[in-house]
Amino acid sequence: MPYKSAVLKTAAVFAAAGLLLTGCSAVTPDDADSSAAPATDATLRVNFGQFPESWAPGQEMEGGVLRIPYETLLAPGEDGQPTESLATDYELTDESLTLTLREGVTFHDGTPFDAEAVKANVEYVKSGATAYAGSFQTVASVDVVDDRTVRLNLSSPNPSLPTTLTTRALPIASPAAIADGSIAQTPVGTSPWAYDDAKSIVGTKMTFSAFDDYWGDKPGFANVELFAIDEPESSAAALLAGDLDVTDTEVTTLPRFEGSDIESLQYPAIRNNLFFFDRGPGGVFEDVSLRQAVCYAIDIDQMIKVEGEGEAATQHFAEGEVGYNPDITGYPTDLDRAQELYAEAGSPTVDVEMAAAPYNNTQIEVYMTQAAEIGDFHVTVTTLPPPQYNGEWNSGKYPLGLSSNDELTPFEWYSAWFAADAPGNPSGIESDELKAAAAAAQAAGDSEEAGDLWAEVTKIIADEALTCAHLRGVETLAWNSATVAGVDAPTEPWEPKSVNYRDLTPVS
Repeated sequence: MPYKSAVLKTAAVFAAAGLLLTGCSAVTPDDADSSAAPATDATLRVNFGQFPESWAPGQEMEGGVLRIPYETLLAPGEDGQPTESLATDYELTDESLTLTLREGVTFHDGTPFDAEAVKANVEYVKSGATAYAGSFQTVASVDVVDDRTVRLNLSSPNPSLPTTLTTRALPIASPAAIADGSIAQTPVGTSPWAYDDAKSIVGTKMTFSAFDDYWGDKPGFANVELFAIDEPESSAAALLAGDLDVTDTEVTTLPRFEGSDIESLQYPAIRNNLFFFDRGPGGVFEDVSLRQAVCYAIDIDQMIKVEGEGEAATQHFAEGEVGYNPDITGYPTDLDRAQELYAEAGSPTVDVEMAAAPYNNTQIEVYMTQAAEIGDFHVTVTTLPPPQYNGEWNSGKYPLGLSSNDELTPFEWYSAWFAADAPGNPSGIESDELKAAAAAAQAAGDSEEAGDLWAEVTKIIADEALTCAHLRGVETLAWNSATVAGVDAPTEPWEPKSVNYRDLTPVS
């Protein structure tokens, strides 16, 4: 039986918990003629610290960057349920997800948006070496029913799939650009802003100009210039000088804006944690006691004092979200227990390398310094440029890693990091207990017992110390109120470096 209306319990929980923040919403035919401000020739200058290493669908991109050229099939609705975007309707059953597609949509390169285009995108993300391949592993095949209808056939129930389609997991790109490989360096989507190579400066500025054939309302800003200033002090100076309109920043820069036109806001955006990748036979972290030892040695609160912000957590999901388990106590800092577990693991000599980026180098350095206190344990932290870091930190090249993971449902989280075939599990190792628990939860679909079954999955992940050191952080946005209005937190939950572009308007 279809269960469209009941499908996204997770998103509804976000709304109830106050984490599904208001902001932009999907454009619908009913408000297409009345709700939007008239288009202007104004240009929005926005900075989010880095350009993607690849613009291909399924690759790791910050939400604020991705949502300039791309749109998704569904969007988060204010009631917590997925709502229309490039798809105008959907029906989910245990066997399939059928999407009705919007008419009159064209990609920036002139390619028509249709069911074949959706099929190409889903298959590309699922089958390729992409960050979000795990989210689509239950999609056994994709049927083009007709130009406006596409059916994703499921190998097993996946009640979180409509939510997945509202996230960064599947930006819809031109199938022609996917086929010829140009999509990696040149984004081609369906948004109001098309990449303009002639007006861009390699490594400095990417310009997105007004797309005349856009299917929906024209946004307040006809053009967007994207910058990649990665130093908070430098971006703050550019904002104060009037060279930027919006930027992400750090709390340490906020005093600089006092007495100026610069305003700021914060929203919950970041969930990161430590992963043990090399846990296969003979791997550095094969022994669960060693993994637990490292977890008990880490003092998240000390790191928070160093950084000046953040909140320690026992697990990935927050109370009230599907997947949260009140029985998970996590690994409260206990060096004596950590050293006992290290001895139980045979007191192995550990001398490994771990990747960091400029934005999480301090956190990783603090954690690894703490972990070194368990015994003969040494981790060399190598800081990489963000694009290189994004492509390598969880590739298996390093035995452990730390970065953000923004999955909204336990199915997505398990499929992305812990299943034997998960993209974030380069060891390919999964315990029989975890596999059986996940299979049971998945088979439960959206039934009443599904929540408890997924909570059991998250507890096994915690007990096996596959990940730990959970931290929740905020994103800080700053903008020039003399040049831009309408800045708010994004509708999409747990997306760092994002803003509600469609609602922004120039200040006369």
